[in-house]
Amino acid sequence: MALPLSLLIIILFSITIFSTYISTINGAFSEHNPIALTTTHTQKTTHLHFFFHDTLDGKNPSAVRIISPEKSNFGTTFMTDDPLTEGPELTSKLVGRAQGMYASASQHDVVLLMVMNYAFIEGIYRGSSLSVLGRNPPMEDVREMPIVGGSGLFRFARGYALAHTLWFDPKSGSAVVEYNVTVIHF
Repeated sequence: MALPLSLLIIILFSITIFSTYISTINGAFSEHNPIALTTTHTQKTTHLHFFFHDTLDGKNPSAVRIISPEKSNFGTTFMTDDPLTEGPELTSKLVGRAQGMYASASQHDVVLLMVMNYAFIEGIYRGSSLSVLGRNPPMEDVREMPIVGGSGLFRFARGYALAHTLWFDPKSGSAVVEYNVTVIHF
């Protein structure tokens, strides 16, 4: 006696779902529940405004060169722990730290690869961070870089950072950069 095709399909589908569910219970790399629950989260948009102080000289530099190629500036890399302040003066209220690195990423132009975490230490964002990974052409007046993630209140963040250099010392390489950040998060 042959089973109707529709009943056979239902049985095979049920076995597949059941075996997938059983295999995830036994501890696999990731768990997948075949019964998806839909959840809704309210997305928030946050605008941040702060100043990045990149100091490469003096007794206590906030950025240090860690890679120096011999033949060109291409590949030159700096590690940073720069203060983020509420105002453009270094003495204004500290709101966080820019921790990460940037490197010369072009053989022909002045372009930096930014790999940076903005770790906040003030107000409701204390303990939260935003991650930037992108291209920064510092000779342009305003540069846009992507926000690719975050932690704490910025978990699942995405957005963009607009950077504008307020002050640059060509002799030392030190700079003060104004940041306007728009981020969408849960």
